[in-house]
Amino acid sequence: MSEINVTPFVDVMLVLLIIFMVTAPMMTQGVDVNLPQTTTSNVKTEEDPLILSVNKKGEIYLETTKVSLEDLEKKVKSIFKYRREKEILLRADRDIPYGFVIKVMAGVKRAGISKLGMVTEPIE
Repeated sequence: MSEINVTPFVDVMLVLLIIFMVTAPMMTQGVDVNLPQTTTSNVKTEEDPLILSVNKKGEIYLETTKVSLEDLEKKVKSIFKYRREKEILLRADRDIPYGFVIKVMAGVKRAGISKLGMVTEPIE
C-alpha cells in the first residue's frame, strides 16, 4: 500500500481544535480583581474594548501591563490614536477607595475616551 491514511490525523486535529475553542475564552481573565456585585444589563460593543484593571493594592493594569497613574493618560492616548471606537472597561476592586477610582477615571477621560464602562459581577 503506497498511500498514507490521514483520517486519524484529521480526527485528532478536530478534537484539538474543539478543545482550544472551549478553553480559549476561559484564559482571558487578566488581573485578579474582587468586583462589586450589582444588577445591571450587559454593554454591547462593536470592537473588543480595552480592559483597565485596578487591583486591591492600587496597581493599575492596561490588559496585563502595569502602568502608573501618571503614565495612564499618555499610554491610553497612544493606544487609541488610530482606533475609531474609543471605549474602555474599568475593573476596579471593591476595596479600592472611591477617590482613587475617580482619579483613574479622570485620567482616562483626559485621554479623550468617549465611553468608559464599569465591570461588575451579577448578584447571585
